[in-house]
Amino acid sequence: MSETYDLPGVPPQPPLGPLGLSAPGAETPPGADTSDAVPEQRPRPLGVTVAATGNADVDAAVERLRDADELPTEAHIEVYEDVHAGLRQSLAALDENRG
Repeated sequence: MSETYDLPGVPPQPPLGPLGLSAPGAETPPGADTSDAVPEQRPRPLGVTVAATGNADVDAAVERLRDADELPTEAHIEVYEDVHAGLRQSLAALDENRG
């Protein structure tokens, strides 16, 4: 656990997250110099194209993966879990139709 100290002439720093990165919601203190600040970078879509499989359920799952392009990396897991669940259901349906 890190400690913070108020030092004369040194502006307070925003709290750091577990990896030493700025914690979400941490704001720049009023009057802080932001001339060297790096603008927030949003993820860029990869532009990966995938041919249709011919299976409507699989094609819908692959299309759902495109949603991840517009989301921050932390939100990708929700999309991946959703797609994984959909593909598992498609596979289970194939097994049910065989018997």
